[in-house]
Amino acid sequence: MLKEFKQFLLRGNVVDLLVGVVIGSSFGALVGAFVSDFVTPFIAAIIKIPDFSKLSFSLNGSVFMYGHFLNTAISFVLVAGVIFLFIVKPVNIFMSKKNKQPEEK
Repeated sequence: MLKEFKQFLLRGNVVDLLVGVVIGSSFGALVGAFVSDFVTPFIAAIIKIPDFSKLSFSLNGSVFMYGHFLNTAISFVLVAGVIFLFIVKPVNIFMSKKNKQPEEK
């Protein structure tokens, strides 16, 4: 059983997935820092709100920190945009060229 587990872990798919997850989480942290340190202060300077992360409202004694959600939503949109522009779009172009049948003369 230990030998089968070792074979499972050393298969290419598992290792590739592990690398993708680690790089993806690092990229997510990088984009999160970029958003909280550069993008939201820039937006805040334009709309004159100094810090999104401190935005909140209270209702019946409960505090809702919607500023943190705004930072996270901006991060998500940026990550999704980068993934679309640099991974999905090029792969789609590559696959459409690969799947194109040669024209018969």
